[in-house]
Amino acid sequence: MTLKPQPISPVPEETARIARAAYPKGNVYMHMRDELGTIYEDESFAALFPNNGQPAEAPWRLALVTIIQFAEGLSDRQAADAVRGRIDIKYALSLDLTDPGFDASVLSEFRARLITGHAEEQLLTAMLTLFKERGWLKARGKQRTDSTHVLAKIRAINRLVCVGETLRHALNCLAIVAPEWLREHSQPEWVDRYGVRLEDSRLPSGEEERQVWVQSVGQDGASLLSALCEPEAPYWLREVPAVEILRRVWVQNYQWSEGKLSWRSVENIPPAALYISSPYDLDAHYSKKRTTSWVGFKVHLTETCEKDSPHLITHVETTTAPVTDDARTATIHEGLKRKDLLPEQHIVDTGYVDAQLLHSSQQDYGIDLVGPTHPDVKWQAQQKTGFEAGQFSINWQAEQAICPEGHTSISWTPAIDNRKNEVIKIKFSSKDCQSCPSRPLCTHSTRYPRRTITVRREQPHQALQRARARATTEEFKTLYAQRAGVEGTISQGVRVMGLRRSRYIGQEKTHLQHLATAAAMNIVRLMRWLDGVPHAQTRQSALVQLLRPAA
Repeated sequence: MTLKPQPISPVPEETARIARAAYPKGNVYMHMRDELGTIYEDESFAALFPNNGQPAEAPWRLALVTIIQFAEGLSDRQAADAVRGRIDIKYALSLDLTDPGFDASVLSEFRARLITGHAEEQLLTAMLTLFKERGWLKARGKQRTDSTHVLAKIRAINRLVCVGETLRHALNCLAIVAPEWLREHSQPEWVDRYGVRLEDSRLPSGEEERQVWVQSVGQDGASLLSALCEPEAPYWLREVPAVEILRRVWVQNYQWSEGKLSWRSVENIPPAALYISSPYDLDAHYSKKRTTSWVGFKVHLTETCEKDSPHLITHVETTTAPVTDDARTATIHEGLKRKDLLPEQHIVDTGYVDAQLLHSSQQDYGIDLVGPTHPDVKWQAQQKTGFEAGQFSINWQAEQAICPEGHTSISWTPAIDNRKNEVIKIKFSSKDCQSCPSRPLCTHSTRYPRRTITVRREQPHQALQRARARATTEEFKTLYAQRAGVEGTISQGVRVMGLRRSRYIGQEKTHLQHLATAAAMNIVRLMRWLDGVPHAQTRQSALVQLLRPAA
């Protein structure tokens, strides 16, 4: 399809007249068109279309329909029907009342063009640019971030079902692309074993019987892979995606030992970030957070939180499920920098904070990262009965530490800890520690009767100490209380727009879904703000309202 950008026409008079009669007080999409115009322009998407071919639907309309689609949780078909049949949407899109709309497949094609052209961010960025021009969005204020889990558009299956489904998937693909070859190299029992979708309830119930079953599946898969690697087998069969997935899943779950194929133990499989949890979505991985476990992704939402302006989502990150929150803090800051929307204070929970991030956020972006720090896990700090590391004075220039009793360290060793952080290991003299009356406050060890402390490098260490000291103040508690509002944003996305369930296969498409969802929430929130609706407050139980009405 070719795109020839045309000037955006105003709302047809008849459409406007009928729409205002049907909605005398207006509605969110009519209000959106009146206040914001069309938000998007065809020129922003021109690079996604060729220069010749059938004329395309106007991209600005498709972008706007995509936002409406996610605001109401509509399928492609429902969204296309809404364009044909709803007056308020025709008003927003500048369409005549008799306009027939478009086929539902156009929306899917538009999303594919966005992803192929790496233009999915435009759904949110164009909106934020407009908001900045209107003065509703400014840099160097307060913003907050939180994340939540997202279920992939696949079944959650265990390892046994995963290997069975992977082999079934490969066989079905080969049956389509190389039916004659597969007929020659298949076994009669494969039809009964892999002919229908595998369910855990259909597998043997006993542990021994399950091991026999998974061993037979392993042999079947190994036989198929061996046949595919034979010199007479067409080379291109090895490049079939389902075959490559089969090979990887077999390497992850089986091993050859003394010429025999065996099932790997749980301790001997790859970490969750590398392990393939389903043959149907290679981007979806397993993760667990407290009592919640899932296979899929994680979404991070960052929004403004000023009292006198609308709360608007400024940045969206979609990661695989095992990626930790603190691994995305710097990425979020870099994304906000590109949009010229860096905050002065960024309020987050403990997951986004560590010593290095406290320092680098201020140094690299001028951001005060506000959040509870991870506590000192040593017994001296946990039990409050000893000298914790923060009580030692450190002379960074002399590379020495002085303990609370006045003794000076004798060893200063830079190192890398288990989390790959740069640290300093500082040791004190056994002679000083053995004769020290406060030794029980430092160490209980009899084998190594001296104190050793581990601290970050100078600037991260100092940033961490300042953050821990600030966390004890009332000012911090008041400031950090504002973070709770982002949980309401996630709740809105989950309850109204299906934020926790991916509509599509793969991380790229899921990220597009999250961007469109964020843009939809921005529209809804801004329209409510312009209508004078105040920010929602955290709901209180009847008991709290009765006994603590001012809370």
